[in-house]
Amino acid sequence: MSTFFYMLLAFIVGVLVGWFIWGRLRSELDGLRGELNRTKSERDMLRAETHRLSGELDASRRTRADLERELREAPSAPAKASADKAASPAPAAAKSSPAKSSAAKSASTKPAAARKPAAAKTAAAPKPAAKSAASKTSAAPKKAAPAPKKAAAPKAPAGKADNLRRLIGIGPVNERLLKGQGVTTYAQIAAWTDTDVKRIEEVLNFDGRIAREKWIEQAKLLAAGDEAEFARRFPTAGTASNS
Repeated sequence: MSTFFYMLLAFIVGVLVGWFIWGRLRSELDGLRGELNRTKSERDMLRAETHRLSGELDASRRTRADLERELREAPSAPAKASADKAASPAPAAAKSSPAKSSAAKSASTKPAAARKPAAAKTAAAPKPAAKSAASKTSAAPKKAAPAPKKAAAPKAPAGKADNLRRLIGIGPVNERLLKGQGVTTYAQIAAWTDTDVKRIEEVLNFDGRIAREKWIEQAKLLAAGDEAEFARRFPTAGTASNS
């Protein structure tokens, strides 16, 4: 009887100890799962930050290349201006040459006019034609070709601009480039077509990044004011107070 009692007591103690150990292991397992989820969210945030930084780096490289090209093309403008100045006295010389020829012609015809008045009249008749021709030739270089009109830059809508940096993948550089293209609101991005996406990607030097980071889906939720759905689908995006 005593042996059976001790065996039953040992069994009950073993069950209690096993239950206690299992409870601790289960709590530790739940803690590890929570840590794993937090690590995954941090990994997603780091990936989004990496994409944003790479986009800003590409935009900076593009801006640098544009500045270097402008610096290389800058010396050609003064050279062109000096060439225009050097070529400008030519019409004056052309204008003075008909005057000299007409003076020489009148001087040569004076003795003939003294001898034969009729011959002087016939010789003096072509003078108006020569003067008109000289005035036409001198006036022709003065007409300048109309300057080509510069293409007008796209204008931003008159409404209040939105905080575009709330979208994943848009940083300070991309926001400045988008505003340069007239894009200042979520509604504009939500209404982009395939042609608009291709044009913006050429400006920002992207390659499929707008579709990969779902700019249009994010902009549609923000334009509709659905903050809860936006926070649920894009937890790593900026908040309403993000600057």
